[in-house]
Amino acid sequence: MRTVTAIEPNKVEIVELGEPEVGPYQAKVKTEVAYLCNATDGKLVAGHFPGVEDYPLVLGHESAGIVQAVGDKVRNFKVGDRVIGGLLFEFSDDSYATGWGGFCDYTLANDHLAMVEDGVADEEHGWFECYEIQTKVDSDIPVEAAALLCTWREVYGGVDDFQITPDDDVLIFGAGPVGLSFVKFLKLMGSKYVASVDPLEHKRERALAMGADAVFAPDSPELEKLTETRGKPLDVVVDAVGSPAIINAALPMIKLGGTIGVYGVIADESITINKGKGPYNFNLFVHQWPTRHRERAAQGPLCDWIREGKLNVDDFKTHEFPLEQINDALDAVKNGEVIKALLRY
Repeated sequence: MRTVTAIEPNKVEIVELGEPEVGPYQAKVKTEVAYLCNATDGKLVAGHFPGVEDYPLVLGHESAGIVQAVGDKVRNFKVGDRVIGGLLFEFSDDSYATGWGGFCDYTLANDHLAMVEDGVADEEHGWFECYEIQTKVDSDIPVEAAALLCTWREVYGGVDDFQITPDDDVLIFGAGPVGLSFVKFLKLMGSKYVASVDPLEHKRERALAMGADAVFAPDSPELEKLTETRGKPLDVVVDAVGSPAIINAALPMIKLGGTIGVYGVIADESITINKGKGPYNFNLFVHQWPTRHRERAAQGPLCDWIREGKLNVDDFKTHEFPLEQINDALDAVKNGEVIKALLRY
């Protein structure tokens, strides 16, 4: 089967490896489509994702596909189901490491609920926490939207992690797929004021189209004077990029007891916070890994929004490539052209 593999940092190839074998609690899933994760896949390809050092590295963690076979203890998947979140941690050639392995022709999805019911959802029995979000998607959800749920569920869960309420005034740094999802979801949840910051004009325009109340370039005088102009500080600032510089830029903007929420992985091993720039009391939430139970619970309301036409995949999917053009897709992401790039198998 084909695997998208970082042979070494900044060198990606499609490599043939053997198909995975199905365990008792596993479903074998034939991949239909996948999305590049601009941040995580980009950092893995570049060679600076924290804690990852072994190459060659098989990439991918946002995909959707059809179940081809199931193990004898699987109860929540059947052949023909569409499933998201399939991954591979081991390969026919053990010299290959996993970068979650979701960009393979075949992946494995694990029946988390069956493992819980049977009392084997633990490390001793090979269970990983990501199994909780390997789920079936109803057939009325288009495959392109199904795969995008991998991003959308994480962001929806992040709203709860950052304890954002509809009464909060929120500023979001970054108008990539995560930042735009925050804008879209907060407005759908009834937030009165949501603004977006991004250096690229086409992304600021997209944020406005998603419902943002205002957009700013990061070096604009309007952003510098935002709290003065509005006559009050912000309740929440979300860093959808993962940058210590954004944390420090946010400090003067938030109210006493306000929140800075960092979404995504910060590559720096340590960060310096200039706490004197902010109020005496503030909250700093660092969300470098999804909260799985919230991510799983998000699938229902997100699918309802899709069915109601409130959440449209075409607002986020700006590019599409056949799998063979993976390097063209990676280049487009690196150049800032892409919101989400779909790979079609």
